[in-house]
Amino acid sequence: MKKIVLGFMLLVSAAISTQGAEQHQLLNEDIPDQYEVEKGDTLWDIAAIFLRDPWMWPEIRHANQQIDNPHLIHPGDLISLVYIDGKPRLQVNRSREYKLSPQIRTIDHQQAVAALPLDTIDNFLSKSLVTSSAELNAAPYVLGGYERRLLMGMGDDFYARGDFTDNQLNYGIYRRGDPYIEPSTGEVLGLRAEDVGSAKVKAVKDSIATLGATRSVGEIRFKDRLLSHEQRSLVSSFYPRAPKDKVAGVVLNVEGGVRNAGALDVVALNRGNRDGLQAGDTLAIYKEGEMIKDRIADERIRLPDERIGLLMVFSTYEKMSFGLVMQADRQLDIGDLVRNP
Repeated sequence: MKKIVLGFMLLVSAAISTQGAEQHQLLNEDIPDQYEVEKGDTLWDIAAIFLRDPWMWPEIRHANQQIDNPHLIHPGDLISLVYIDGKPRLQVNRSREYKLSPQIRTIDHQQAVAALPLDTIDNFLSKSLVTSSAELNAAPYVLGGYERRLLMGMGDDFYARGDFTDNQLNYGIYRRGDPYIEPSTGEVLGLRAEDVGSAKVKAVKDSIATLGATRSVGEIRFKDRLLSHEQRSLVSSFYPRAPKDKVAGVVLNVEGGVRNAGALDVVALNRGNRDGLQAGDTLAIYKEGEMIKDRIADERIRLPDERIGLLMVFSTYEKMSFGLVMQADRQLDIGDLVRNP
């Protein structure tokens, strides 16, 4: 019996030691004991200071019971490396002092550190919208301007026809773009709607509205469609992590009308909500292995896929998503593979 108990204790001790070693392997070799968050930091950057793999942030951060959401980090907060039961943990300490008097408190999410560079994401989201052909066809469309003008710009009034019974005042103006196609099946995953401008309703009579163009990035044309402005999710509501489910997809498109991408470029993926993909999921990017001929065996073989970078998903739809390339060791191309890191 003593031998059994002793053997069990040794196994438990070995398991704890192995788990502790694995936790230590997550850390970078040279890290500060404490880091003060600065304005302009991103959660990805902060995680990369401490961790070899930034998406492992949820695995090692320690939930401070005084903080409602431990993933919301603000400038001035202190990120500390602490050890709990011999395991390294990252702990967030608020730099501000709160009075404990009874009152209603609000949290300004806009002041929280973003997960990714805001300027890059905002610039993309302001230019892109993924919709369906049915939704676009059902949306109100531009008839033209005064005196039968077919091209309008900012400050011009124009007419549109469609369903305005929801009494909405502000619309985005979009033009039909190219569809996103699943390479393996030909399924349409979404339709790109290109941003043209914005408009405000001035008057409505029956199904015809008079609108004023409040913003334009080009000419507003006959047949352009009016859609509700897409509401961007708070970037502070997600954080770097590995996907919960197994994900295997491809790069459908590089935003900006080019075929190649690098760090901080936005790419479209053929995986979305239906595949379990969520904002914050980190994926590794691979070049598919080349086909070569083995002259000795006299046969053609495929070389192993080569990992070339990392991306973080920031916007998802039912059938597809968009990610920001965070690391690129080589040039990314349309058709490159993405899967769990």
